[in-house]
Amino acid sequence: MQAVIGLLVMMLGASYGLETYCDGRQDGAQCFGPLGGTVVLQLMDRASERERYKLYKSSDKTTLILTVINNKIFNNAIKSRSLFNLSDGTFRVNNLSRTDSDEYPFEIRDNKGIKENRALRLTIQAPVSSVRLASECLSQGEKRVSCSSGGGDSPQYSWTLDGRSLTDTELLSVNTETNSITLKQHVSGAVACSVRNNVSRFCGFTFIKCTSNETQISQWVFAANNMLCVEPTAPPTTISDSSTVADHSLLVCGVRAAVVVFALIGIAFYFAWKNKDYKKAEGSAYRPEREHQDESVVMVEM
Repeated sequence: MQAVIGLLVMMLGASYGLETYCDGRQDGAQCFGPLGGTVVLQLMDRASERERYKLYKSSDKTTLILTVINNKIFNNAIKSRSLFNLSDGTFRVNNLSRTDSDEYPFEIRDNKGIKENRALRLTIQAPVSSVRLASECLSQGEKRVSCSSGGGDSPQYSWTLDGRSLTDTELLSVNTETNSITLKQHVSGAVACSVRNNVSRFCGFTFIKCTSNETQISQWVFAANNMLCVEPTAPPTTISDSSTVADHSLLVCGVRAAVVVFALIGIAFYFAWKNKDYKKAEGSAYRPEREHQDESVVMVEM
């Protein structure tokens, strides 16, 4: 008997709450923004009073989006849903739509003419909104788990077992067309599927264990309530660099030796000073008392 179980994981938030950042200070930068959300484009470090800036849409510069002259914003064609920050050089665009996908040339001029001319490519993607997993026990005790996403452009799938990447000894097969995997008989634990694209990531997982009579024991847990939906981690390495350890030991020994030497020098100076002071006090005992009464008081205070 086969048992199939699925769960639609609750949405982490609406797409309009998503925000991405892109550094557009290099020519040819590839930027991505979430559909209905916000993208922050880093156009410069900060605006300068000696320079003029123009941001266009499309490679032929048919549409002028932003104009900044003498540290003042003279034109913003999408002012109702955008904001340019003069202090840090960022251009924030909200409520992104498919029509915002385009090339954006950026021009910097000074008194001598064009100082810099570059462009960035902005692509708008629908974010992944949910993930659904379905699992079943096969006749020989293997486990098959499939994964699908709710919405999202160009989703990419990855799998983990108990928070780490799956190995060849645990996987029986992988089907990229159906986004499913088949685990071997001895494998059990928390199987997680992560679905992502350039603007979002969603993850869900299930505990699965198949018994000899093909029944299935599985429990769904929301990703937000558990730490198993994390980036896959590699096994810890046990190889140590002996040269690094040796250098560290030599450094520790050198520091300790220096501390001992300075301590001995300090003690030597202290006893030398005490010996000199003692001889001086011993010589003063043969002088008349009334001539050195003040000096005796000073010695006592010291």
